[in-house]
Amino acid sequence: MTTHPIRIAAALIDDGAGHMLLVRKHGAQAYMQAGGKIEPGETAMDALRRELLEEIGLVPATAPAYLGRFRAPAANEPGRIVEAEIFRLTAAHPPIVAAEIAEARWVAIKAAGELPLAPLTRDHILPIARALPAYEKAPEPRIAAPGP
Repeated sequence: MTTHPIRIAAALIDDGAGHMLLVRKHGAQAYMQAGGKIEPGETAMDALRRELLEEIGLVPATAPAYLGRFRAPAANEPGRIVEAEIFRLTAAHPPIVAAEIAEARWVAIKAAGELPLAPLTRDHILPIARALPAYEKAPEPRIAAPGP
């Protein structure tokens, strides 16, 4: 692994009813949170807002809550590590797939582990999602159809 991590900002987006929004980039198999690289001179929050708009057409109505910084192997860049500033927001947003995103889909949190997930999502984000209050109230798991 290289010594310089890829710095990203990403969001755990849930609908408050036991589902989370996952995206898959063109040419990739793994699903992950919407977000992307933090550009030089950009704050993590600025990068998150830019990436959410570019990738899924989302402009958060309120400031996303900061969950922390996590490290994991990069899903799409072998041998690299991502260092992610992770935020959470609740928004039942119909994603508008754009930029490098091939697919965006709402998935029952209880069923998310059935999908191929990026290491960051699998090891850090999914456990956080499973601790959300709405997780216990969610209907039986089923994987939602892909978004438009």
